[in-house]
Amino acid sequence: MSSEAACTAMDDSELRHALESCGWRYTRQRAAVYRYLQSVRTHPTAEEVYMAVRREIPKISLATVYKSLEALVACRLASRLDYGEGPARYDYRTDNHYHVRCLRTGKVCDLPVPHDPDLLSKLAPDLVKHLQEMGFQVIDYRLELVGYFSDSLPEGCMTAGLAADASDNAVHVCTS
Repeated sequence: MSSEAACTAMDDSELRHALESCGWRYTRQRAAVYRYLQSVRTHPTAEEVYMAVRREIPKISLATVYKSLEALVACRLASRLDYGEGPARYDYRTDNHYHVRCLRTGKVCDLPVPHDPDLLSKLAPDLVKHLQEMGFQVIDYRLELVGYFSDSLPEGCMTAGLAADASDNAVHVCTS
């Protein structure tokens, strides 16, 4: 089973139960935000969620969208991706997986490869041991590839495709 399959969408009754078991009320606004997050391939900002959910609930406020996202993250039904620059983005998937992030647009997408729990030891066999000796306990890791999507490349860059299935996730080589 793929990691993406591990994050199966919940119906409204399952969502209600998950929210209430975490101490949050189920609301149609929270349900709409959740449905939108699970429907998109990219990881939107709160403002992008707001613009999309307004089509379904025209009177929803940006504050309500933020509160809905906060509830979903608190219940581990979504993840908040905060890169320090620009607005946070939200991910429906809460399993371990990798991302690609465009430095020009801020767009974030899932990388179409399975998570490897042994990747750190493959990169440097003694890395975790060395960090423990420094007093640092590794509990998990995240991998993010940064670069430019082809529609937002700076001048002087060329692209080389990763895979036919992953045309949005390309490897970019700058020539300057």
